[in-house]
Amino acid sequence: MIIDVAAGAVVRDGLVFVAFRSDLKHQGGLWEFPGGKCELSEAADLTLRRELKEEIGVVVTSQKYVFSVEHDYGDKKVRLHFYIVDGFEGEPYAAEGQLVKWVSLDQLSDLNFLKANQEFVSFLQNQ
Repeated sequence: MIIDVAAGAVVRDGLVFVAFRSDLKHQGGLWEFPGGKCELSEAADLTLRRELKEEIGVVVTSQKYVFSVEHDYGDKKVRLHFYIVDGFEGEPYAAEGQLVKWVSLDQLSDLNFLKANQEFVSFLQNQ
């Protein structure tokens, strides 16, 4: 079974908002783009909006779909639907207590991201 996940690069002024996964979560201890699992029959764009409101406290006003990637972690298979979020209301924060920060595009490669996020990191850095 493949788990569908929506994730977004929340961007502002040349910076990207990233989150650190808790050690208690699957693939914990790594950086990721905010987002989460799609609920049954939920479109990825709606998942992204719901998850960003819950996870980082913002209301998405503009998002652009980039691409989807499938990744097999061995114990889980995921299909990530990546978006660039270039419009939002509110100031992103760690609504779930996770470590978060703004980083430049260049700094993305200094962070240890989830394997399934690597292609998106490369895309963002090569725009």
